[in-house]
Amino acid sequence: MAKKKEIVQEDIVEEIIRADYSDEMSSSFMDYAVSVITDRAIPDVRDGLKPVQRRILWAMKQLGLASAGDYKKSARVVGETMGKYHPHGDSSIYEAMVHMAQDWYFNHPLVDGHGNYGSVEGDDAAASRYTECKLAKISEDILLSDLDKEIVDFVPNFDNKEKEPTVLPAVIPNILISGTDGIAVGMASKMPTHNLGEVIDAVAALLDDPNLTTDDLMEYIQGPDFATGGIIVNKSELPEIYRTGSGKIRVRGKVKAEKGERGKINLVISEIPFTMIGAISNFMNNVAKLVQTKAMPDVTDIKNLSGKEGIRIIIELRKDADVEQNINMLYKKASLEDTFGYNATLLSKGVPSQMPLDRILREFVEFYRETQLRKYTNLLAREKKAAEIREGLISAIDVIDTIIEILRGSDTVAQAKACMMKGDTEGIRFRTPACKKIASKLRFTEIQADAILDMKMQRLIGLELNVLVKELEACRKNIDTYSGYLSSKTKLNKKLRQDLLEIKNKYAVPRKTQILDLEAVVLKKPEIKEEKVYALVNRFGYVKLIDSATMERNSENVFKDYRHVLEVMNTGRLYVFTEEGKCHQIKAKDVPMSRYNDKGVPLEQVSALTTKENYVSVVSDFKPKDRLLFATANGNVKKVQVSEFDSSRRTTDATKLQQGDAVAAVVPLSGKGNIVLITEGGFIVAFETGSISVLKKNSVGVTGIKLNKGDKVIFACETDENGCFTFDEKEYKLSDLDCGKRTTRGKPMKR
Repeated sequence: MAKKKEIVQEDIVEEIIRADYSDEMSSSFMDYAVSVITDRAIPDVRDGLKPVQRRILWAMKQLGLASAGDYKKSARVVGETMGKYHPHGDSSIYEAMVHMAQDWYFNHPLVDGHGNYGSVEGDDAAASRYTECKLAKISEDILLSDLDKEIVDFVPNFDNKEKEPTVLPAVIPNILISGTDGIAVGMASKMPTHNLGEVIDAVAALLDDPNLTTDDLMEYIQGPDFATGGIIVNKSELPEIYRTGSGKIRVRGKVKAEKGERGKINLVISEIPFTMIGAISNFMNNVAKLVQTKAMPDVTDIKNLSGKEGIRIIIELRKDADVEQNINMLYKKASLEDTFGYNATLLSKGVPSQMPLDRILREFVEFYRETQLRKYTNLLAREKKAAEIREGLISAIDVIDTIIEILRGSDTVAQAKACMMKGDTEGIRFRTPACKKIASKLRFTEIQADAILDMKMQRLIGLELNVLVKELEACRKNIDTYSGYLSSKTKLNKKLRQDLLEIKNKYAVPRKTQILDLEAVVLKKPEIKEEKVYALVNRFGYVKLIDSATMERNSENVFKDYRHVLEVMNTGRLYVFTEEGKCHQIKAKDVPMSRYNDKGVPLEQVSALTTKENYVSVVSDFKPKDRLLFATANGNVKKVQVSEFDSSRRTTDATKLQQGDAVAAVVPLSGKGNIVLITEGGFIVAFETGSISVLKKNSVGVTGIKLNKGDKVIFACETDENGCFTFDEKEYKLSDLDCGKRTTRGKPMKR
């Protein structure tokens, strides 16, 4: 039997650390905020990349996804990035990679995507298992070149099993070329794209004169150059924006008028504001709403013909339309002109800072010069080592017989190596004293000795000696060149400008975005032909307007189909009264003109009425001197002139209510009939309209009926000239009823 193992439980020492809750929360939140700022959302000013972007590009390079090679599944890149370098969600990694492949965000995409990578209209990319990708050529040239020359620092990844670069060795200011958009904790960064040729010209100028200011640099960089084109309309404000690192850039889409079919006019939108990416459908909906509300009555059709060739949205106008007014409506009301919030908050040595343009370029130039100095320092060391090796090989060929004797006569590699380096011949068996004498004079360096020991026999061929001599000459030439760059700032600057010019010649494209100073859009106030219309409100609280002709055609049914039928001028107002004693004002022009059978729009959509409020009546100001009867649940009544509610405010107090009271009815009065009040308990009073005075809207009113305990007024109306009225879908005549007088408890109503 196996022996039972004794389990020894060690004493556990419990230590309680006391901490102030607010201090602990503050410390933890600050740690979190710094982590988000430095490791997630804010890009580095040197290479213009956020960590996830940098890691994606590095992972693609490690996978061998060169621009000249084959595509590989995007899921493979996402897995490599997440598993080795970026331990966060795969969706965020894929989203960042897709973004770098979309040419409507970037003038020069950093990833070459193959498959469905979404669209400028907002369509999502296909899943990562369907799409493929590889590095774009420009990424290799401006961000990933020379990484093998140790020109940037590498650090361990999150599990200390891989190495990753702290920054990519950018050779142009990628933060300006590619832009960025990131939201951190307590700060954000939003940079537009710029024209590559202009930015390189500015860097070259700064190399010549490090004291250039932002204003000086803007002689080269005109302003943003969006991939979607458009027109920047506040050119005069750009210098201040670039000096402070923050501001609002106003961008318009590009639209022109063309002749359409049958004499109509087409407004053709060929470029959109950068902010409209993914929101073209919203723009189309905005235009449709403007047409529906008669703000753009000249529009007869709208079509989106955008595709791979670019943006093409056609808005068809009537042939007699005011083109300028309709274009201005698109700018002002449909977001064809929008604001880009420039915010140059970037990381410098791990610290976020809002940077002016000159600092962005100056920090890049400092980084660029530093990486190139490291590059040429390492190249110089390599060339010196290569020259040393070739000098040794050439010398070795001259005494190759002696070298062979040393190798044949040595017992160990170390013994042979010592002989070649120090001339130590002890223990080595030589065939002739002459060889031993030559061997004793050998003084190869360790690097040369290793190279000789690794030398292949084919190097003994005569032509190989010529190759070695030529290689040595090339090495010495490179040593002179690299030494010149390292010893002379002028020579280095000349080389840097030369490299920048090569990038410019290879990748520069004409500017897409125009930069102008244009006046703000001013809309002409439309001349409204004043006419009488009818407002119809159904029992579900939907309102619409119909014209007089429609009203005449449906006059027999309209009062049966709708709860409120109101005459109103198209320049007039409607008033919605609620149980809570509020009056919500509606401009008639805000209510859509409709056909008779159309549903209309909810009152909440065209007024400040909320879904929590119960409206009791809707009246119009068709006759401003008309009077309204207010009746409350507690039996108070008053007359108020309609003009009392004409206000610049959308919502006002309609009446003063006592505690526990509510508005039961608001009734327009003609003055030709009697007022009738009916309670929930079935009591009725009737009295002449003239028996109550006209009061101000903020008054409580006078007693209309005294109520029995628990009873309340539920109905109020004015009879017609014949004393008739309708209650609960049944018509009554006062002469047939026994009604109480005002201020009494009323008489039971016989139904």
